[in-house]
Amino acid sequence: MDIMLFHSTYGLRPAVHSAADRLRAAGHRVWTPDLFDGRTFDSVEESRAYREEFGKEGLLKRAVLAAAPYSERGLVYAGLSLGAATAQTLALGDAKARGLLLLHGTSDLAPNASADDLPVQLHVAEPDPFEPDDWLSAWYLQMRRAGADVEVYRYAGAGHLYTDPDLPDYDEEAAEATWRVALGFLGTLEPS
Repeated sequence: MDIMLFHSTYGLRPAVHSAADRLRAAGHRVWTPDLFDGRTFDSVEESRAYREEFGKEGLLKRAVLAAAPYSERGLVYAGLSLGAATAQTLALGDAKARGLLLLHGTSDLAPNASADDLPVQLHVAEPDPFEPDDWLSAWYLQMRRAGADVEVYRYAGAGHLYTDPDLPDYDEEAAEATWRVALGFLGTLEPS
C-alpha cells in the first residue's frame, strides 16, 4: 500500500520515522511529510503557538500539497494525533483513498461528509483527554452515517500519544498491540 503518514503536534520526530520504518518493513511505501518546516516541539503549547502563524487552513494546505503528487495512486491516509485529524480530512476529500488509519486522534466531520465504504481504523487511549468518550461515540456514528467501515480500538491506562517512546505517554504494550492490529488492517486493504 501507499501510505501518507502525518506527524503529531510535536512535529516530524523520531517516533514518526520509526512508525514509517515499521510500515515499510511490512512492505508498504510510506511518505512522512514535514508540515512544520523542520521544527519540532517539546510541548503542545509551543506547537500551538507555531501553528497559529499559519492556522488550520494553512496546515491543511500543506498536507494537501504533500499528498497531491501521490493521491492518484490511491493512498491510505494515516496520522498520529493532530496528524490523524489531518489524515481524516484528506481521506474524506479523496475519492481514491484506500483507507484511513488513525492513531491517537480524530476530527470533526462536515454534515455532508461521504466515506463510501472507506475502511477506517482508530486506535486511542482509554480514557483520552483529547478524545473523550462522548466525542468518540458521536464521531463513530457520524463516520458510519457517512458510509465508512469503522473499527475502534481502545487501550485502557495508556497515555494520549502512547506509541511515542520519547514521551511520558508511552505504553509499550499498547503500542505493540496497536501496530499488530494496524498492520493486519493494512494487509486487508485493496492494493493501489
